[in-house]
Amino acid sequence: MRTLIRKRKVLGTIIPIVVLIVLLLVTVKPFPVIGDSMGPTLQWGQWLLTNKIAYHSHEPERGDIIIFHPLYNPKVDIIKRLIALPDDTVEVRDGVVYVNDLPLDEPYIKEPPTYIFFRIIVPENEYFVLGDTRNDAFDSHTGWTLPRQNIVGKAWLSIWPPSQWGLVAHYSLQEQLVNPTQ
Repeated sequence: MRTLIRKRKVLGTIIPIVVLIVLLLVTVKPFPVIGDSMGPTLQWGQWLLTNKIAYHSHEPERGDIIIFHPLYNPKVDIIKRLIALPDDTVEVRDGVVYVNDLPLDEPYIKEPPTYIFFRIIVPENEYFVLGDTRNDAFDSHTGWTLPRQNIVGKAWLSIWPPSQWGLVAHYSLQEQLVNPTQ
């Protein structure tokens, strides 16, 4: 009888732990920030948790920091800021990014872009992404857009180093485009 009680206690401990581990593996993915393309928002060596199910209940939004597989290597994860949605127009001129002909206020960038990006319409089911270090990032300004199916998830929580612990700061570009007078 005691053996049966011990087995139940062990199973009562192991089963919830296994369920928790499986749940974490399905919903969250650790991500190391490699490179400086998202500075000053994120730093090289910082570790984040990615919310892999964030976009199952709603579509990605302008201003989200997302992790995705680049077109050139689906085994690698990259991080950038989502700037424009499918069917949006995007252009960069005079150090300003314009989405749907409205200039973006971007206090999170390291410095204004020094390049020109001629106006495009973002294709259906694709997104336009930029690094916060605009002049040193391999991103959509180099001529590509991101297919929806390549998005892994939304940057959620910074877990390393301890001084950077906390929620990842997303910036709502949506509000700017809906209320351009603010």
